[in-house]
Amino acid sequence: QLQLVESGGGLVQPGGSLRLSCAASGSTLDDYFIGWFRQAPGKEREGVSCISSSDGSTYYTDSVKGRFTISRDNAKNTVYLQMNSLKPEDTAVYYCAADYGISWYCVNLVTMGFASWGQGTQVTVSS
Repeated sequence: QLQLVESGGGLVQPGGSLRLSCAASGSTLDDYFIGWFRQAPGKEREGVSCISSSDGSTYYTDSVKGRFTISRDNAKNTVYLQMNSLKPEDTAVYYCAADYGISWYCVNLVTMGFASWGQGTQVTVSS
């Protein structure tokens, strides 16, 4: 059974950077679509980015385009989210999620398409 563990969150000033990691165990990530989602207090969970299993295509929500980069290292069984130029509105708990054969859900960053979820890591952007 696939298990996901996020790390790399923390407190950072506006304009700063963080790199989140999503480490997998129990299965290899090669065939999985991997998404990053976030949930701020009082708000619904929203899709941030996704990377496909087949050709490595990447997808981003508009608010993070040009600032965030998703990547995968299959040898390390880990997916990363590099976050630059962070803003206070990026403050949230960030989750990674994975599933097979969910191209449409990945492209459209829809949470219900993903079966396996990590426990989340807190990102706080504040001066």
